[in-house]
Order: sequence, then structure tokens, then C-alpha cells
Amino acid sequence: MTIIDRAPPAPTPPRTGSDFAELTRRVSAAGLFDRRPGYYVVRLGLVATLFAGGWVAFAALGDSWWQLLLAVFFAVLFGQIALVAHDLAHRQVFRTRRPSGITGRLAGNLGIGMSYGWWMDKHTRHHANPNHANPNHADLDPDVEPDVLVWSTDQARASRGLPRFLGRWQAFLFFPLLTLEGLNLHYSSVRALFRPTMRRRGLEATLLLLHVVGYLGALFLVLSPGKALVFLAVHQGLWGVYMGSIFAPGHKGMSMIEPGQKLDFLRRQVLTSRNVRGSRFVDVAMGGLNYQIEHHLFPHLPTPHLRRARPIVRGYCAELSLRYHETGLLRSWAEALGHLHRAGAPLRAAG
Repeated sequence: MTIIDRAPPAPTPPRTGSDFAELTRRVSAAGLFDRRPGYYVVRLGLVATLFAGGWVAFAALGDSWWQLLLAVFFAVLFGQIALVAHDLAHRQVFRTRRPSGITGRLAGNLGIGMSYGWWMDKHTRHHANPNHANPNHADLDPDVEPDVLVWSTDQARASRGLPRFLGRWQAFLFFPLLTLEGLNLHYSSVRALFRPTMRRRGLEATLLLLHVVGYLGALFLVLSPGKALVFLAVHQGLWGVYMGSIFAPGHKGMSMIEPGQKLDFLRRQVLTSRNVRGSRFVDVAMGGLNYQIEHHLFPHLPTPHLRRARPIVRGYCAELSLRYHETGLLRSWAEALGHLHRAGAPLRAAG
């Protein structure tokens, strides 16, 4: 009998640092933190070209009901511009604050009438504490504050005024309410100008004013008053629905962090986020935010790298026995609306 002498396998070096540090090393080793300037040149150039071309077509078409097709076009385009501003705020495009802020304010304030400074502050707090609904700390996740809707049964029991009135049947009212989200973004942007903490208030205000004058001026100079108002309603309403369709599936209906609950960064981001499966079309329509788990773990990761990071993050979560939640688009909405309906249960029980 032949005896084959084999050396024992080399021991696996012990893991050092946190679980998130190990995941970061794996993502870095795959080269996913590298910048993608070519991608963003093409993307920003295409969005800017469509924006300019859309307004040229608007002027050429004149006082016609066919303008409502352009209203739908601009609803989608405004959502894409908002996604560009989102990537700029996370410094996916530029490494430094100054060019990110300049381009972000041109896209957000001037382009679509949404304050870049207000939104960046709000979104930063959301990333730090996703789905953290603590009524005693208003600086936690502003996306789950009970301003119109309630996001937990505790919020429902404590609600007053409009949230209490709407909360009983909020799951059925959610999409109709999204038609007002575009107007809400404008209103919140203007209201934020009066906060002393707002950076570059003069510039923010000037660009917002230029947007309002240019947008309303174009509508009422080219269209009759009736058509202008219908265009405004269709455009702003569909833009609001589109914005909700982009941002809501990532977190609504996922785990809520209770007051006093302690989770490390990795688990806080993974357990409160949901990925949405789909084709390249879904990637473009949602601006990469269908990879919400990867985006929340690595907000500065360029959008085209999120798809490549997914198998790394998913495999690592499996190693840790950490739930990695991913659904189709329709299922994500079913889960979100189901959560809203359950959150309003105390109000229905109270009659």
C-alpha cells in the first residue's frame, strides 16, 4: 500500500475587526470602490440633453393637448434628475464637496425645484438611522416621522390630527397621496430656507426662485391657462408617484428599529433594507436604488457597481446567517402596503 504524505492545510487566518470591516475588504478587493467618471459623463450628459430637448419640444408644440405627453415625459425626467442629485450628494460622481454641491444645486434647485441642501440633510439622517422611529428624537430617520402617515402601531396610538384621520386606511390612500409628493418636495424646500442651519441659503433661494419663474412662465406663456393647469397637475402628480416608486420599496415594510434597540452598522443597514429584483430596466428606472442593501452599506459606491456588489454582500450575509431580503417589485409594494395597513390597526380598532 502506498502512503501519500500530504501536508495539512494552512490554517485560516483569524478575522480581525468588525463584520462590516471584513465585508469592506471584500468589496474593495473586487475594485468596486473605483470611480466611474465615464459612466457619469454619459449619464449626466444624457439627462441634460433630454432636459433641454424636452423644453425645445414644449416650445415647438405650442398650445396643444399633446403637451400632456410631454408632462408624462417630464415626470420621469424629473425623477431621473433627482436620482442624479442623489448620487452627487453621496459623492459618487465627484470626490470633493464643492463640485458635488455646485452640480447638485443646479440639478436639484434650478432643474426640478427641490432644495439640494435640505434634501441632503434629510437623506443623511435617514442613512444614519434607517427605519428608526423614536418619537423623542426628531433627528433620527425623518422618512418615518408621523407627519402624514403612521409607520408603527405606537405612532398610530400617539397620533393626532391628520395622521390619525388618515391612518385607518392609509394603505389604500398611499398611492393617491403620492400624487402630492412633488408639491410637498417644493414646499419642504422653501420651508427649509427659513432654518438658520441651512447652508448657502441665498444661493439655494435664488436657484429655487429661478426654477419657479422659469417653469410657471413657460407653462403660462405657451399654454392657455386651462391647459397649463392640467399640465401642472399631470406633471407634478406623476412625478410624485414616480419618486415614491423609487424610494419607498427600499425600506417600507422592513424591520423598524425600536427605541433602545442596539444594532451594529452592518445589521442596522441590512435588516432595515430591501432589494428589488429586476432587469436592467429596473436598474435604470430606480437609479440603482433597487440594490438598497448595498447602497446603504456603501453609499459612495458608484451606481453601476451596486449590481456587482450584490453577490458579495449576499454571500457574506449567508455566512453570518444574517437575513438578506430581496423580492420582486410587486411583492415589495405588497409588503410595504401590508405594513402600513397593520400600523393603522389601532386606529381602526378605536373606531
